[in-house]
Amino acid sequence: MKFNLQAKDIHSKARAGTITTDHGDIQTPIFMPVGTAGTVKSINQQQLKNDIDAKIILGNTYHLYLRPGLDIIEGGGGLHKFIGWDRPILTDSGGFQVYSLSKVRKIKEEGVTFHSHIDGSKHLFTPEYAMDIQRTIGADIIMAFDECTPYPCDYKYAANSINMTHRWLKRCCTRFDTTEPKYGFNQTLFPIVQGSVYKDLRKKSAEFIAAMDREGNAIGGLSVGEPAEEMYGMTEVVCDILPEEKPRYLMGVGTPINILENIALGIDMFDCVMPTRNARNGMLFTKNGIINIGNKKWADDFSPIEADSDLLADQVYSKAYLRHLMHSKEMLGAQIATLHNLHFYLWLVNTAREKIISGEFYAWKNKMVTILGNKL
Repeated sequence: MKFNLQAKDIHSKARAGTITTDHGDIQTPIFMPVGTAGTVKSINQQQLKNDIDAKIILGNTYHLYLRPGLDIIEGGGGLHKFIGWDRPILTDSGGFQVYSLSKVRKIKEEGVTFHSHIDGSKHLFTPEYAMDIQRTIGADIIMAFDECTPYPCDYKYAANSINMTHRWLKRCCTRFDTTEPKYGFNQTLFPIVQGSVYKDLRKKSAEFIAAMDREGNAIGGLSVGEPAEEMYGMTEVVCDILPEEKPRYLMGVGTPINILENIALGIDMFDCVMPTRNARNGMLFTKNGIINIGNKKWADDFSPIEADSDLLADQVYSKAYLRHLMHSKEMLGAQIATLHNLHFYLWLVNTAREKIISGEFYAWKNKMVTILGNKL
């Protein structure tokens, strides 16, 4: 993987670049639709590619490991071939899912023992096994195995946790560097900065991760319930330390406003379930604010979903029709809403990129953050 930094905003730390992988180029800033179990919920791969032009999607190690299982994925030639997707894929390591399974998991130095949410079966993820699993899944970018601390989290726990995450990272790197990819293309390992909302711990973790000198770096453990200002504060601390010449990935973030503010702090890559999950519940993100399509005010609004969008679904379907579909629990409603929200998120990061290159980003960002939270 290579990263070419192409432009920097003079009024903020925003940057525009290009990540080159064996499955294609990714222009940054970028948003990655979440395809948890080998599918972005409600839409198919052709729509992802042809309608919204997603350059990279995200898969989930924990879920793919449990179902369909590694034998099926490997038998299918790796995740790209198994799901019919020829562009880049990133997989997380399962650390966040293990964090969310707090009632059915036990964390030790060796790794994490957990019980499947599907059938209750017992499993052990070690740093080494997390690398082996992601080698078998076959994503272009894979993540180190870490512990995602909860919020709130006391200082002593967070300090002990980052030390263990750093020890685990060394084991991940050793395993990754002594094994080969399985499907004839290169894979890249990203370490993850942790440290909860403690500035000194974030600084310590960022310095350790930077010293590992991998091709890219991630920031985890944010967007887990802390106030947005805490998130921005921690991101700023970390971005000031992580090397400028490598891509920075802020995991699990977030709202459109969160994305713009974190781009301004120097983040290049984002993922979040929000656009897809909220779409299925009738929440639409637009250039003018947020629409709850279930509200009665849209029942006889025959205007297009978003008239100035270049997404065909936004132009040909009305708000009234989409509300009818959602109200009737028709599957097409979730599909249209999901396409709309993902298209909007990609429009947002693509426009941010254009504004960074043209030197207009900071003023545009400040204008947009006052609009995007409006309830329409």
